[in-house]
This record gives sequence, structure tokens and C-alpha cells, in this order.
Amino acid sequence: MSAQPVLRVFVTRRIPQEGLELLQRAAVCTVSLWDSDEPVPRAELLKGVEGAHGLLCLLSDRIDAEVLDAAGPNLKVISTMSVGFDHLAIDEIKKREIRVGYTPDVLTDATAELTVALLLATARRLPEGIQEVKSGGWSSWKPLWLCGYGLSGSTVGVIGLGRIGLAVARRLKPFGVKRLLYSGRQPKPQAQEVDGEYVPLDSLLCESDFVVVSCALSPETQGLCDKAFFTKMKTTAVFINTSRGAVVNQEDLYEALTAGQIAAAGLDVTTPEPLPTDHPLLALKNCVVLPHIGSATYSTRGIMAKLTANNLLAGLTGEAMPSELKL
Repeated sequence: MSAQPVLRVFVTRRIPQEGLELLQRAAVCTVSLWDSDEPVPRAELLKGVEGAHGLLCLLSDRIDAEVLDAAGPNLKVISTMSVGFDHLAIDEIKKREIRVGYTPDVLTDATAELTVALLLATARRLPEGIQEVKSGGWSSWKPLWLCGYGLSGSTVGVIGLGRIGLAVARRLKPFGVKRLLYSGRQPKPQAQEVDGEYVPLDSLLCESDFVVVSCALSPETQGLCDKAFFTKMKTTAVFINTSRGAVVNQEDLYEALTAGQIAAAGLDVTTPEPLPTDHPLLALKNCVVLPHIGSATYSTRGIMAKLTANNLLAGLTGEAMPSELKL
């Protein structure tokens, strides 16, 4: 019997060792790696995928028709180390009958924890407080100095009560939240677990003290959070986004924050990423911006890397993926 041909895999970034070792030990493939923590340059990506049977990529890699053309007809599987897949040209991929693996579920807890941390940091003005300590602004006790907003007795609105939205709601309830509202395409049976009330988006915005965006990016949600959106919110409301940057019109958010239309905002996602250091939002005290670290725990990233590698290997051998995106 002749030996099975060894398939070639291109990996666009230095991923956690748990995943990389799985690929490097696999007899079915050889691995070419862009060995850097920084994104692969476009020219190197096009060169790296040439003739590849499998591609392991990240959210920052734009996998479009040009990349697919560069890869050629051998490409049979793309495995992305992310839950989101808006960086993939899905229509082109489907047309070429390429399978796609992704990593839902595994980063739910980490992202939910980060969302709650960001909400608390923004509402209780923690970055401002830290800066006052460091700059010498902390003097005597003052009745209203650095006062923020608490969760006890509040109404929280979650836009998109999916895996992460529900995990956020579970973590917020013990803080004494009085009402948990949510909006989306349809009511969710699992909302009963957190006493969630399904309401129209306008009602959620008008009634919520905290608005948490946890929906997927789609044509319907692109630019959802715009001037009209913020105008419907309470002037004392806190806005949190850990979904995708493109869900928010950042110019309208800036206007809402500077005009006092809403009290504060916390963002873990922006457009673009990274956000330029001279961006107007970064000059505001009532806007907390994090560098997209929702899933950034050592254990979560290791699990993501292993799942991404296993998806890729299953795709290469024609087996069922642990987590395949249904195209």
C-alpha cells in the first residue's frame, strides 16, 4: 500500500502551545507557522496559504476570495480560533465547499466575567479613581466625589441573551439586580433561569440602568447603537459593549457621552482594533476602553487553541469536527 500523502497546514499566528503541539505531533499534516504574536502581513498570508490543505486563522485575519484563490483547490478546511466569523468570506467559502471550524462555548465564562468586570469598573469609575490616587488628586473625603452607579435595585438590559448574554445575567443577579430585561429576535426559554423579561428594544433602552450589548454582528445589528439608540437611554444609564465594535456607531457614542445623554460607557471592542491613541473616546473620563480581552485567561486561550487544532485535524481527515460552523 502506498503511504497517504501528508497534508500541508498554514497557521497564521503563534497560538498557545496546547494547540500547536497537537498539530505538530499529528502524522496527517506538516505545519507552516507565522511564528509571531503579531498578525501575519497580508503578503505573507497570501504566500503562506499557497497550496495549503488546511488554514488555522484568527479573528484579525481577513480570509476573503483573494486568500482562497491564493490557497488554490487543495484547501479543504479553515479553522478559526474565535467564536466570531465575520472575518471569513462565508459565501465564497461555502461555494468552494470548504469546511469551517470555530470555538463557541469555550470562552463564554471568561467573556462573561470580563463583561461584569468592565461594567463595575465603568459604573463605579475605577479607572478615574486609580488615576486620582496616582496623580495626587485624592485629598479629603468628599460626599459626592467619584460617585458612580450601583447594581443593587437596578434594572439591567441585555441585548442578545445567547450563551454569553445569559452567562452575564447569571453573574449580575446576585448583585441585587431588581429586573433583568432582554431583547432579541425571539423569547428564550432559558431566560426563566434569571427571571428575564423579554421586551422590545425601545422598552429595554428606556427602562434600563445598565445596557449590556452581547449580540452577534449581523446586517441587522451593524451600527445598531446609534444616535437614536442612545437618545432612548436614561441620562444616568451605563452602556457596555463586549460583542463587536461595529455594533456601535462610535461617533454617536462620543456625542452621547459628551452631551450627557448617557452617563458612561465601557467597551472591550472597537472599530478599528486597535483604536488609535488619539481617538476622541480615549480622552473621555466616562469611557473605559479595553483592548479586546474578553477571553484573555490562560486556561480559556489554551482550550480555544486545542479546539481549533482538533477542528482542523478532523476537517483534514474528513471526520466530524468537535465544533463545525454549519454553512
